[in-house]
Amino acid sequence: MRATELRDLSSEELEQRVRDWKRKYMNLRFQHASGELQNTAEITKTRRDLARALTVLRERTQGSAPERGRKGRA
Repeated sequence: MRATELRDLSSEELEQRVRDWKRKYMNLRFQHASGELQNTAEITKTRRDLARALTVLRERTQGSAPERGRKGRA
């Protein structure tokens, strides 16, 4: 899921997605460890979706914080 799509969701919906992705990621890790997982790329996709959602939530709690680290670079 794209970050722009996540930004369109309400905070409650976004928090629900985070809970779902955390649960899914844990289940995928268990399946992988036990040798049951067929599509290992699903682990990476889920982890990245979770990270995007957590980033959007963090942006909302911090408001519009200024960007750091790239001062004066073109």
